[in-house]
Amino acid sequence: MDIDSEFKNINIKAAEDGTSTQMDTEESSKVKANDKEKEELTESMDKLHVEESSSGLASSSSINFKKKPVIILVVGMAGSGKTTFLHRLVCHTQASNIRGYVMNLDPAIMTLPYGANIDIRDTVRYKEVMKQFNLGPNGGILTSLNLFATKFDEVVSLIEKRADQLDYVLVDTPGQIEIFTWSASGAIITEAFASTFPTIVTYIVDTPRSANPTTFMSNMLYACSILYKTRLPLVLAFNKIDVAQHEFALEWMQDFEAFQAASNSDNSYSASLTQSLSIALEEFYTNLRSVGVSAVSGAGMDDFFKAIDASTEEYMETYKAELDKRRAEKLRLEEEQRKESMDKLRRDMEKSRGDTVVLSTGLKDKEAKGRTMMDEEEEEEEEEVDLIDEDDDDDDYDRSSEDDDVIGEDEDEQVGGFSLK
Repeated sequence: MDIDSEFKNINIKAAEDGTSTQMDTEESSKVKANDKEKEELTESMDKLHVEESSSGLASSSSINFKKKPVIILVVGMAGSGKTTFLHRLVCHTQASNIRGYVMNLDPAIMTLPYGANIDIRDTVRYKEVMKQFNLGPNGGILTSLNLFATKFDEVVSLIEKRADQLDYVLVDTPGQIEIFTWSASGAIITEAFASTFPTIVTYIVDTPRSANPTTFMSNMLYACSILYKTRLPLVLAFNKIDVAQHEFALEWMQDFEAFQAASNSDNSYSASLTQSLSIALEEFYTNLRSVGVSAVSGAGMDDFFKAIDASTEEYMETYKAELDKRRAEKLRLEEEQRKESMDKLRRDMEKSRGDTVVLSTGLKDKEAKGRTMMDEEEEEEEEEVDLIDEDDDDDDYDRSSEDDDVIGEDEDEQVGGFSLK
């Protein structure tokens, strides 16, 4: 009996060992299958060029910022002397052995007093644009600038290739200031420059006309709006000082009471508004660089380039940090969107397990909805037809029954008459 019991125990243990080994083999096979699925998923993700980390994306999308050349954007009201001033800058750079590069963005100008390295007129024909699109002068300038802005990346890349050989890039803008400062193409050109090179905006002021306090305040408001719109360093260049000195303007900017005394002679509403605005712009004046220049005689050119160099340092310290902050925020949003798309793709691939996945573009749903609506309409039409057929059948049945009744009555009458006879 003991031998039999021991034999039974041995058989039970062997059976248990067999079941345990079988379970282990099943678990190992499941683990291998999962590992194989993960490997296949990883291979498929690698084929789609989806990486786990985004360091490569961030490094590839970062723009190589160059400290030279310095971009000088010359803007100002019509008639303030922008083109003549740029001509004087070109002459000064050539005489001072400063390596400059000249760009013209005014498509409507007939003749240039200086030689331009890049001229918008070589790419876009202003009068042909007016004829083709039936535009006026301002509309033709704006459309020409928009067409040129579509290829502006090529301009930036061309300047990047010559960056080591240049000190300044002088950019002349259209005569109508609002076409450049308040248009989409102007913003594209300004941001393209500012994201690659140190960029300074030079606002040209017509000094003789600004002797009127109201005109002076109008110029200052426009300069303030350009400063806050472009977020770039601004240099005020009081032009035509060979005709009228600009000391009165500097005094008005530094001394509020002097500006009040100059505007007291006018008792109109605009004068009182001008006095109130001068108080609001006091902080704007303190952080602004102003120089007096003459595009005809060349006076003040040295002071102007000193102000440009100081603004360049300010750009590198303040404005570039703000630009990098905005760029980092943009990259962060793009990275979050990329991670979300990658997670969604991974979940879809895990769910499909390597099978073909049909991407939903929304068109299929619209077609399905359209088909269901058409099917519903067809069903409704069929139901209406069936109802009409049933009504016709009922009418025919009622009519036939009525006819049968009438025929039966006639037969009864005939039978009755026959019996009476």
